[in-house]
Amino acid sequence: MGEDRTTPLHDEHVALGASMTPFGGWLMPLRYTSDLAEHRAVREAAGLFDLSHMGNIEVTGPDAAAFLDHALVGWISKVRQMGARYSMICAEDGSVLDDLIVYHKAPGVYSVVANAANAAVVLAAFRERTAGFDVTLDDIQPGQALVAVQGPRAAEIMRATTGLVEDAEISGGTAFADLRYYACMGMRFEGEPVLVGRTGYTGEDGFEIWVPAGHAVALWRALRTAGEPFGLVPAGLSARDSLRLEAGMPLYGHELDTTTTPFEAGLGRVVRLDKETEDGTPIPFVGRDALAARKGSAPARVLVGLRGEGRRPARAEYDVVLRGEGTEPGTRVGRVTSGAPSPTLGYPIALAYVTPEVSAEGTELAVDVRGRAEPFVVVPVPFYRRPQN
Repeated sequence: MGEDRTTPLHDEHVALGASMTPFGGWLMPLRYTSDLAEHRAVREAAGLFDLSHMGNIEVTGPDAAAFLDHALVGWISKVRQMGARYSMICAEDGSVLDDLIVYHKAPGVYSVVANAANAAVVLAAFRERTAGFDVTLDDIQPGQALVAVQGPRAAEIMRATTGLVEDAEISGGTAFADLRYYACMGMRFEGEPVLVGRTGYTGEDGFEIWVPAGHAVALWRALRTAGEPFGLVPAGLSARDSLRLEAGMPLYGHELDTTTTPFEAGLGRVVRLDKETEDGTPIPFVGRDALAARKGSAPARVLVGLRGEGRRPARAEYDVVLRGEGTEPGTRVGRVTSGAPSPTLGYPIALAYVTPEVSAEGTELAVDVRGRAEPFVVVPVPFYRRPQN
């Protein structure tokens, strides 16, 4: 096993007193002050995240869109320029190799942002799938850093950041004030081109900024300075996890893995079995036949949300059981994939795979928490939705 890699912002984290932890082959900040304070800052003001560990594969060439239609389950050729799309890369059997976001940066130019632990897997799968396509694949992650500002004050902070300016030449025709959710635009920071996406993993409004690695520290400091009057704080992986759980967003290795299909995870909407060329010819993609067969059959398990009726939280790998009269765990009917107390809602929440017959909203279940059956009930996901202006 090699030593964990560090991001261009590692010294900034250490100087801020962050607790560092291995994650996906990287040494990343777990928290700076407290999980609760960082979580609440994102919900109420803004948090600043270092996401430079995420993979970033640039796909270029005249067949870039067609290649991505073939390699991924989504209809990527439908993504407008300066748009973004959540998608997945599946194996031939329909199982999920990774979930990812595709950004259409320019004609014939796409960035595919993969999970840190799966970046090499995605790149290898892409290379295997290039036959017959005129495309070039470049791993551009090592030369970049990715910084995210998430929270209701994020747009104000971006506008107040010294050195971050609009540039009509690289903006893709979009003004920052008009940048929509799941879209991106080019800007400049200290004269260098940066890509800004209105995307995130927290359930809040926010922005993700790809900046040349050599300018990462300057951008981080500029954002912290601009954000201080708005209540922005640096936030670590722990807050990011509790935020995404409240928002019902899957985490690879928990809700998604190579034993899971998008349909089981409740994400069948990203699988475009209907994608076709302009002349109406169906577009084959890796995993299509297996996924088409799965769509027409009843799943063996279903991903559901669980709300705790007590105080003890469920955790990943805990058994979901039938609720009985006492505190003894009943028959096992599933497994928790993610669980934690919800700082925003004030009660335990969890995501879990359960058998279909106990998956209906309102079903009363329990979770085996160290030998004691703790009451939970099936509820809709997401658990939290941000207020709309």
